[in-house]
Amino acid sequence: MDNFVPFTSDGENIAIGHGLVTRTLPKSEWTHAAHFAATLWVLAHHPDWDAARTMPELIRAYNEATGVSNSDTSGYHETITQASIRAARAFLVERREMPLYEVCNALMESPLGKSDWILTYWSRERLFSVEARREWVEPDLLGLKF
Repeated sequence: MDNFVPFTSDGENIAIGHGLVTRTLPKSEWTHAAHFAATLWVLAHHPDWDAARTMPELIRAYNEATGVSNSDTSGYHETITQASIRAARAFLVERREMPLYEVCNALMESPLGKSDWILTYWSRERLFSVEARREWVEPDLLGLKF
């Protein structure tokens, strides 16, 4: 789970989501868990937003605000973002009755909680290509199940 400390309230997830939107989340707190917490927050609290379009905009703007370059070698990654949104959406749909922080905790306890979960579906070479960073690239190892 990549040193994940479980969330104890929805307020923590909301704070991460707001911190991403307002670009005030400390860079050190923009972890693997925070990426999923923010995605789940967008999906649960802003169903009117198109997450597949909104999350990339938010992440790019946040990166710029925290001094991270969105380039062919760093910063925003389209394929990882879109795959993560799909995974988070599928995870949330099955757990709609749970508080958001419990959904996030369960997600982080699942295989998705490991930062390398995506390498089940994509080879390292394909996933970390310039093409995959810039645009959606289909998996080359295993089809996504969500």
